[in-house]
Amino acid sequence: MPRPLNFDLIAFDWDGTLFDSTAIIVRCIQAAVRDVGGTVPSDQAASYVIGMGLMQALAHAAPDVPAERYAQLGERYRHHYVRQQSQISLFHGVLPMLQQLRERGHWLVVATGKSRRGLDEALHSVELQGRFHGSRTADETAGKPDPRMLHELMAEFGAQPERTLMIGDTTHDLQMAINAGCAGIGVSYGAHEPEGLHGLRPRTVAHSVEELRQWLLAHA
Repeated sequence: MPRPLNFDLIAFDWDGTLFDSTAIIVRCIQAAVRDVGGTVPSDQAASYVIGMGLMQALAHAAPDVPAERYAQLGERYRHHYVRQQSQISLFHGVLPMLQQLRERGHWLVVATGKSRRGLDEALHSVELQGRFHGSRTADETAGKPDPRMLHELMAEFGAQPERTLMIGDTTHDLQMAINAGCAGIGVSYGAHEPEGLHGLRPRTVAHSVEELRQWLLAHA
């Protein structure tokens, strides 16, 4: 395969970047906190923690819930998420974008705050089989913005930080890229507002999958 123009390894966040799941995750966080008797976070506060590891996110979203109830909080979140996950779908245009990037010779990987179990369930769907070369999840490495999952992926594929690109919808994704010495791209159609993304100096902030696809084909 021809050598990619600027980046060998392209890492994608999952929820809010490839999957249209932000609103459902916000509702599930709020429902879980309500179930255990905590102060229900606002939409903005709940969306801010998307991208973190699950327990890190729930603890941040529900600071008045005592630590001894975190296990119950996590269980209630998973209960609500499983009930609604059938409503989650890929953003329009994701599959052809991934196919074009693979044909150009990029390694495509996932770096996500999801659990390994949750990611594997999604990757086993017919439309996603064989789309990615590798992945890391927060529960098997470290939660964002710790750079460990990017470091592990770069080591697995022999990619250098200057030729690695992280794409995500949250400031946690972009801060992880900075911490790993990699370039970052923000997408504004997920959990965090574009103003916060711009503050972390991404190569660009894409406002749709099509805009992201065009930037990658021109510059990646």
